[in-house]
Amino acid sequence: MSAASQSASAKPASPIRVYSFLLSGHAHRVRLFVSLLGLPAETVEVDLAAGAQRDPSFLALNPLGQVPVIDDGGTVIADSNAILVYLAKRYGDAHWLPDDPAGAAVVQRWLSYAAGPIATGPAAARLVTVFGAPLDQDAAKRTAAKLLDVIDRELAGKPFAAGAQPTIADIAAYSYIAHAPEGGVSLEPYPHVRAWLARVEALPGFVAMPTTRVGLLAA
Repeated sequence: MSAASQSASAKPASPIRVYSFLLSGHAHRVRLFVSLLGLPAETVEVDLAAGAQRDPSFLALNPLGQVPVIDDGGTVIADSNAILVYLAKRYGDAHWLPDDPAGAAVVQRWLSYAAGPIATGPAAARLVTVFGAPLDQDAAKRTAAKLLDVIDRELAGKPFAAGAQPTIADIAAYSYIAHAPEGGVSLEPYPHVRAWLARVEALPGFVAMPTTRVGLLAA
């Protein structure tokens, strides 16, 4: 049996504990990937409004005081992108994180999108409307539009970020782009992005992040 097959057939001995916050796109990435992989999991909601992320017991898991964090049988991983890499390597089929240089580079570029212009674009714009964050929403919308222009063109010729099959690049990018209208960012000008979102949502095991009726979705 190959190393990839061994990894794909592996299951945790006990449920993976996922420290989460329901409206966090970063945390949703992890909940979504755990579900797509069919892994047993226990979700622990961290009450950010009450400051639970500053509790010493949580800071022992992530000194930055941020969700998500996972505890996989004593292996503790923080940071959503790092968690996606860990889960892909530990439990995923090989397509989730390609080994070939070109495929791995594409995935890394999209992970950089997730940590860069997705975070400062659609995610930041949503922080203003959903949580009242004191950020420059107009600047965030401009960043989002520039990014969406780029990835709409890129997705024109392929179904997923790295090609024919989904990877953790798609999981890292999905949540905040799907919820961009909550921050006042329209997805109407981007048909290839909208088609890609639909393909991610059609994956077996897909779970949605709750929608907040703000921004372009306000009644």
